Amino acid sequence: MERKVTKLSGIISLALLLSGCISESQQQHQQPAPVEPAQPTQPVPPPAQPQPSETVPQPPKMQSINWDASVTPLVTQMLQTDGIAAGSVLLVDGVKNSTNGSLQRSKATAALHKALQNNTQFKVVPPGQLATAKQALGLSAEDSLGSRSKAVGLARYVGAQYVLYSNVEGDIKSPTLQMQLMLVQTGEIIWSGNGAVQH
Repeated sequence: MERKVTKLSGIISLALLLSGCISESQQQHQQPAPVEPAQPTQPVPPPAQPQPSETVPQPPKMQSINWDASVTPLVTQMLQTDGIAAGSVLLVDGVKNSTNGSLQRSKATAALHKALQNNTQFKVVPPGQLATAKQALGLSAEDSLGSRSKAVGLARYVGAQYVLYSNVEGDIKSPTLQMQLMLVQTGEIIWSGNGAVQH
């Protein structure tokens, strides 16, 4: 009888032990173990954002200027100056920009040459000869002859009796074109004129 009780209590103990294991394993299955997110071995770069177009620097806007209409009236006035011997050699300096904006100086200078093309008063020093003379004197091809001594030296080099200075000044939206005709021998300004630049 004692043996049966011992056997029975052993079975009960075993049953309790098993039931405890089962319920423990069920609890383990019911509560999943926490999962750590996998760390990438190399950092993933963020996707490239397209750059907004506002950050692209815009080139300065050139004013649309009618240079022919701007220079012709002043050239006409200059050609009526008294005391100029027909056939005198004229050195045309490149148009200088003294405005608060950007101008197409080369177009302005070309318009000056065009306006003087068929005049009978002056023989204009051709642009090619002027460029060669500047190079020979160590001046840059773009050098505007702001210094009168440079202009006189260059004029004498090319055999010119007169130098025509042109300067665009004032606000870029409504600039003024100023011209001066200088007698090389004395440095005297024998004519000057100005007018509004035509858009």
